[in-house]
Amino acid sequence: MKMEKQLDARAIGDRLRQLRGDRTQAAVAEAVGVTDMAISQYEAGTRIPSDEMKIRLAKYYEASIEQLFYT
Repeated sequence: MKMEKQLDARAIGDRLRQLRGDRTQAAVAEAVGVTDMAISQYEAGTRIPSDEMKIRLAKYYEASIEQLFYT
């Protein structure tokens, strides 16, 4: 039986906050094409990014989708 990895919104938020570093949420939002409110919700763990946004965030942070969302 294959176990699928679960998404942990809080862990994702922690990783995204850590990767953002000194950049503002607004700067990240502009770079990936969403509102700063969306970035805030991702980082707070109250919203999980869509698959398309996962790809954009991974490219922006130069990380794999697996590293950002499934570890």
